[in-house]
Parts: sequence; structure tokens; C-alpha cells
Amino acid sequence: MLALKFLGRFKDFGLLIMRLGLGLSFIMHGSAKMFGGVDMWTQVGSSMTHFGMNHYHYVWGFLAAFAEFGGGIFLILGFLTRPAAIMMWFTMVVATTMHVLKGDSFQVYSHALELCVVFFALIFVGPGRFSIDQE
Repeated sequence: MLALKFLGRFKDFGLLIMRLGLGLSFIMHGSAKMFGGVDMWTQVGSSMTHFGMNHYHYVWGFLAAFAEFGGGIFLILGFLTRPAAIMMWFTMVVATTMHVLKGDSFQVYSHALELCVVFFALIFVGPGRFSIDQE
């Protein structure tokens, strides 16, 4: 609608709101994984067996925990936004794949799939003007 076209002037503000919301959500979601220790990392990282990675699950789990927790911090700050989005996208690809291969319903894996799309788009769009990266 033409009446809403003026909102395009606020796209950097919209990106800030999106980064803050996603970042806070992922900090909260990833904190249990990040601080859960080796047992938690091993459990999370075992999802990589779906990709033929049968060793070092604790390393993969730590990387996933860091992608969620650390990536959330990076999103909020708008610092290393694209690398953070790549890490978070990959983590959501693994999560989606794990749920699909387990035979879970769309209702179970749809959130991870939606976030795949959001993070993939953020790789191209970037953080916006209100960020440390300042694009």
C-alpha cells in the first residue's frame, strides 16, 4: 500500500529490532547448551551423525552452543553479523534436518526451518546502520 511506503525509511530500525529480538531469544535458548558442559555438548553434537560425523560430538555441540549463545550476543551488538548469521543458519539447518530425519511433524521442525530462512536472508541483508558493523 502506498500509505505504508514511508516505513521504508526505517528499515535500519527494523533490522535493529529484528537483531535484538532474535539475539535475546538465542542467548536465552543457547545458554543452557553453552553452560551445560561436555555432556550437554555431546548430546547436542550427536545430531551431526545425520551428516556422517560420528566422532567429536562434544566439539560439534560446543560449536552449536556457541553459535546460539555467542551468535545471539553478536546479533544484538551488530558485530560480525554475517559470520554469526552463517553459524546460526548452519545450526538451524542441522536442527531442521535432525527433526525431519527423526520423522517429526512439520509442527516440530517448522520453527528451526523458519529460522533457517531468516538467518540465510540476514547473511545477505546485513545488520543495518545501527550496529557496530555499520553497513
